[in-house]
Amino acid sequence: MHRFLRFSVLLMGLFAAQSCLAADTPQNKSLVWNETTMPPVTVDGMGPEIEQPIEFPHWRHAGDPDPEHPEKGGMQINCMYCHTYARRSAVAGIPPIQKCIGCHQSIESVQDKPRIKKLFEYWDAKKAIPWKKVHDVPDFVRFNHERHIQRFFFQQNRPYQEVCGYCHGQVKELTVGRREKAISMGWCADCHKMDHPVTAEGGTPIGNQAYWYAYKKPVVNASGAVTANGPNDCWMCHK
Repeated sequence: MHRFLRFSVLLMGLFAAQSCLAADTPQNKSLVWNETTMPPVTVDGMGPEIEQPIEFPHWRHAGDPDPEHPEKGGMQINCMYCHTYARRSAVAGIPPIQKCIGCHQSIESVQDKPRIKKLFEYWDAKKAIPWKKVHDVPDFVRFNHERHIQRFFFQQNRPYQEVCGYCHGQVKELTVGRREKAISMGWCADCHKMDHPVTAEGGTPIGNQAYWYAYKKPVVNASGAVTANGPNDCWMCHK
């Protein structure tokens, strides 16, 4: 009897809450994202600008060199030199301040720049730089950098700027990183449906024994190329 009464009270509460929600919902009953519920989106279609503690020039570190104007060109530093965990763990990792200082303590030509002065202020204060995440996903989503880097960079021998840029966009042309790609469930699923070659010329031949193919074994398509799709099991990303 008590169980029945508790259940009845619960149903009445849910009905009351639904009635209140319906009264406050517009007549078209569609929830629309507006300027009060979503972060500001810029006119260039990229994600919101996130202010960082230091204006880090990605274009200078990862960008392409400019022989005619060296001061405007980049150094083509491999993304994994700073984001060193990407090839061996789920997260790409943020470089510790020691790695930044390891280079900049020997580059006297830029030590008068405001961003470099701020870098040394954190170093002298023995504080980590409080970087803010740009390419963030919900807590219920699990993305593994290692599997993607091992497959597309090492196994397929693709350029690192192409591999990282597929999800992160043209970071090599930016100063502070911004979100360029959707990184939504449908966007990821579309890539997993593609027939990606398993190995390429110059790549590391891993084949069927690779642990990231445990659920989707490679197949030989009509042209004779060995290809494989990404996993489509829900629990692979939602653990």
